[in-house]
Amino acid sequence: MNINNLLSGKTSLNKYVHHLSFNEVAFHVHYWGVMPNHYNTLLHKHSFFEVCFVVDGEGEYIDNNSTYKLQKNTLFLSRPNVLHQIKSEDGLFLLYIGLELIESESNDKWLKIMEQIEECTEIIIDVEERASFSLLWESLLSQASQNDHPFFEEILMNIANSLILSLLERFSPMDADSSNQNISNEETSPILMQAKLYIQDNLSDTLKLSDIAKHLHISSRHLSRLFVKELGVSYSEYVKKERIQKSAMLLKTTNLSIKEISEQTGFKNVHYFTRVFSATVRNPPGNFRTLYTNQEKKTYSEKEKPSLQE
Repeated sequence: MNINNLLSGKTSLNKYVHHLSFNEVAFHVHYWGVMPNHYNTLLHKHSFFEVCFVVDGEGEYIDNNSTYKLQKNTLFLSRPNVLHQIKSEDGLFLLYIGLELIESESNDKWLKIMEQIEECTEIIIDVEERASFSLLWESLLSQASQNDHPFFEEILMNIANSLILSLLERFSPMDADSSNQNISNEETSPILMQAKLYIQDNLSDTLKLSDIAKHLHISSRHLSRLFVKELGVSYSEYVKKERIQKSAMLLKTTNLSIKEISEQTGFKNVHYFTRVFSATVRNPPGNFRTLYTNQEKKTYSEKEKPSLQE
């Protein structure tokens, strides 16, 4: 693997590949990571899945107070809201991806599959040399580093889709075809879909629950119940998540200042934006932008006091 090509590919993926959809399932990719010298992280958690692959090096992975050995060709999974930590004295060469299922765009079969993966206990897998997913990952990064050919984005999307499936297959404890048995196929309510579209189109506004309810001609209480019932989160949690996802995408894909991004995504001020973004993503906006857009960033280590996401 050519490290410079991998790092160049990383920046392109973070610019172009955020939303993946295929066969009635969709994923939001929070970030694509390539880190040739990854040392220590603090004990932390996040609200989405993170899959890491050790290209080279040795270290330890701590998950829910259990410690696992990391070495070349180790694939490991960090599940949502589970405290975990990476340690390495000499540094690990890691490829990693942060992603989550977009439930409103995925069928019940995939909801069940991801629930099963979230509950899986085999989170550390020592894989064979040149495993299929590692070849896909290398191919994806290589293609992403060459952005001057026709169908560039289409090729990236197709390889990325295959990679996601190949990674999830390693941690899926069940046959995918059996997961759709005895599951109802309820559709998202049209009102909730309208509310979500309104939020996405107006993130720079305050987005008060009462204002959106009035716009949709329903009560605030009814709209609030729809979010909890169909998405499993409160209205305010959903809006915050959308603001963070949009701001992360703008940090990775534009040269807008942090102040401009905070304004476009509806945060009160830069200080508040930085605090909320850091608590959710674990990196301040400026550091996040450097980590996923700077091809020269080859070393990562955390030393500060952690600020754990609630």
